[in-house]
Amino acid sequence: MSLSTSEATSRLTVAQALVRFLSAQYTARDGERHRLIAGTWGIFGHGNVAGIGQALIEYSDVMPYHQGRNEQAMVHAAVGHARQLDRLSAQAVTTSIGPGATNLVTGAALATVNRLPVLLLPGDYFATRPADPLLQQLEHPGQFDMSVNDTLRPVSRYFDRITRPEQLIPSALQAMRVLADPAETGAVTLALPQDVQAEAYDWPEQFFAERVWTVRRPAPDPTELSAAVRAIRAARRPLVVAGGGVHHSRAEDALKALADATGIPVAATQAGKGSLRHDHPADVGGIGHTGTAVADDLARTADLVIGVGTRYTDFTTASGTLFQDPEVRFLNLNITAFDAHKLAAQTVVADARAVLEALTARLAGFRVDAAYETAYRAGKERWERVVEAAYRAGDEDAVPTQTQVLGALDAVVGDEDVVINAAGSLPGDLHKLWRTRSRRQYHLEYGYSCMGYEIPAALGVRQAAPDTVVWALVGDGTYLMMPTEIVTAVQERLPVKLVLIQNHGYASIGGLSESVGGERFGTAYRYRAADGTFSGAPLPVDLAANAASLGMEVLRAKTVRELREALTAARAADVPTCVYVETDPAPTAPGAEAWWDVPVAGAATREAALRAREEYDRQVAGRRRHL
Repeated sequence: MSLSTSEATSRLTVAQALVRFLSAQYTARDGERHRLIAGTWGIFGHGNVAGIGQALIEYSDVMPYHQGRNEQAMVHAAVGHARQLDRLSAQAVTTSIGPGATNLVTGAALATVNRLPVLLLPGDYFATRPADPLLQQLEHPGQFDMSVNDTLRPVSRYFDRITRPEQLIPSALQAMRVLADPAETGAVTLALPQDVQAEAYDWPEQFFAERVWTVRRPAPDPTELSAAVRAIRAARRPLVVAGGGVHHSRAEDALKALADATGIPVAATQAGKGSLRHDHPADVGGIGHTGTAVADDLARTADLVIGVGTRYTDFTTASGTLFQDPEVRFLNLNITAFDAHKLAAQTVVADARAVLEALTARLAGFRVDAAYETAYRAGKERWERVVEAAYRAGDEDAVPTQTQVLGALDAVVGDEDVVINAAGSLPGDLHKLWRTRSRRQYHLEYGYSCMGYEIPAALGVRQAAPDTVVWALVGDGTYLMMPTEIVTAVQERLPVKLVLIQNHGYASIGGLSESVGGERFGTAYRYRAADGTFSGAPLPVDLAANAASLGMEVLRAKTVRELREALTAARAADVPTCVYVETDPAPTAPGAEAWWDVPVAGAATREAALRAREEYDRQVAGRRRHL
């Protein structure tokens, strides 16, 4: 069925009306236009097969459908899509009621934490309650209007349950408003009782008219802007902390212009890495617990920290211990007032690009002291030697370390390739070491650090950018969480590249456990030894064979030389391809340059915990509340 707006509206089901409505929604910013809902992921059960499922068939010519294998993974794919397109386009995800719906919760939390838009359309129980309880219904004896979908309320930026057809009209419009709002966006949930989905109603034609939602670029308030200019001009050692908002606003060129004009160094959060190219003279790399030595040294002595589009997580602030100058002050440029006011900061609540452009114009003639600029550039050069040492393989025929895997990948990727990761020990190594060459090359989901994100997100990125080479970097622990969407990649012929690193366990948490007195308990993938601990031989798990069984082309690499050859072949492949490598567990990444607060047992008998508590007490003494 076509979607001519001149067509007289007949009676449609709620689901049909919703799909028609979504098909006519667009965003616009800077003259660029996108479908607001570019497609719908779905897994069908009794809660959505006769409603949304039927509607997606009916309007398949205007609403693309994508078949997923896991509900959480479908949300991850949609999030990857939205991030790649700077939040200007989103995807919808529909599931049945019950476990299908509750599987959405983790993905919804990830989307909302990262301020990325996704529309969730879970089925719900009968609004008319003809059978009670029905299959998969959660019975609450005191709240009959509660369903398992209510678990999505705290992780959604907007939530509504459509219990009558006419409720859809205002709710759908509000849902689009939130998805397109750069300050409010995140997961949006419309819970759809299965009987209401299939109910027919006479819809006004205007509901299906094409709508364009302007993604705003609010300009800075003149008073806030003037105060910001005064603060920067008065600073001796200013430092920019670039967050994800730089990318969402497409403010990279504006940030570069500010750095070029003023010489202010730029450090980046996980979400903000790539705001400047790695080889820009002012780029000092990642900041915080996983940051570079030069960035963290600058942070400790900065008297003005200029946060651009950052949430200031505990990794960025080193749990409140990083910014140590007694007179340090914060200036936050953020489109979201909630984030702008963190750390008792002076604020400019506006679009990142608009603020940066205005600041550069108003700061004409200002430049940091030459000695400051010389010092941080020398620190940047010293850190580059650290990166080279971590990447370098002395023996091409040896088993690679994890950082040598990154070095081999660095030598193979193109400037516009996208590298995706989310959890384990890789985010720390990447934040310290990766040489980001383009604005969207570095795709780290570290707001929620969700294991299992990487493979489905690669699908979403590839859908958003069909000509882009997309890499998913995954350790064995993360792979076992969610390899399901390999099947989807094969089905859709999406030639994503999977780099699967086998290190026999939760390497990141193992190291953390050791540092906090947990003695790596429960973090290794090994047989039980005679003493009952998991310290026996590694498990005979062949993850490469598993990936092959799901339809991927698999290339096994045992040495650095073979790895580089395999990565080169994978990049050229036109089918989903996995490079499998078992790494040398010897640590080769530089250690943490700043602290992270993970509480240590206050009372214990084991020596490891007692030593760890002494170190904890020493570190926590450096925490500050910036007021």
